[in-house]
Amino acid sequence: MPEADGETVLVELDQGAGVGTITLNRPAALNALTVPMKQALLAAFRRVEQETAIRAVILTGAGRAFCAGQDLRERLEPGAAPLGVEVRERYNPIVRAMRNLPKPIVGAINGVAAGAGASLAMACDIRIASDAATFALAFGRVGLVPDSGATWFLPRLVGATHAAELALLNDPVSATDAVRLGLVGRAVPAAELAAEARAVADRLAAGAPQAMALTKRALQAAWEHDLEGALELEAELQDRAGRTKDHAEGMAAFMDKRQPRFTGE
Repeated sequence: MPEADGETVLVELDQGAGVGTITLNRPAALNALTVPMKQALLAAFRRVEQETAIRAVILTGAGRAFCAGQDLRERLEPGAAPLGVEVRERYNPIVRAMRNLPKPIVGAINGVAAGAGASLAMACDIRIASDAATFALAFGRVGLVPDSGATWFLPRLVGATHAAELALLNDPVSATDAVRLGLVGRAVPAAELAAEARAVADRLAAGAPQAMALTKRALQAAWEHDLEGALELEAELQDRAGRTKDHAEGMAAFMDKRQPRFTGE
């Protein structure tokens, strides 16, 4: 059974399969984010990073939403931190933890992903949506600017033209349109989402962990390098991957015409 990191984030570790599942768990509030929930989510990502048996991670939401973004009621409470502080100290560390995690993250977008919830979805490495899911930045509806990495991820996923439309008009995007725009890789019937996400995570967990981590690093760096920089980084990372026992196992398995058994070494 899943165990609670606090009440608002559930962490389930399937050590045998190498898959960890993090579930945002405020279904009555559409998994809107509070300070304790953000703290628990950051702790969850740090925990799965430390679990050596976990090779792939699923991020999803409980109930009918993935995440509705910031809990706006919390912002009205006395003593709420200035928004700049909240973004720097609560949201940005989560996004950094996701992008720096040396394990692939599968976003299982089960329902609405709005505001910072959309940002969390975009920070995943692979995104699969339920056909009932919708995406909306929604920041402009309350007079705010997209944050939590949204202005960095969005143009890279959908292009500058669509990014401007989504960020400035704040219109919701259906799962079908999210696939068309490149916001997610695929959409599946709601009843099949959990199984589809798990099947993808199982495939990732069966891969070579160091190669996965280095590939994720290279893809991240691609946005910051020119071609020459990318070529040099590929050579550096390939040299590291080529020295692993998993590479030797992959070569042996190829020659023996069998499935490789990667150990992470």
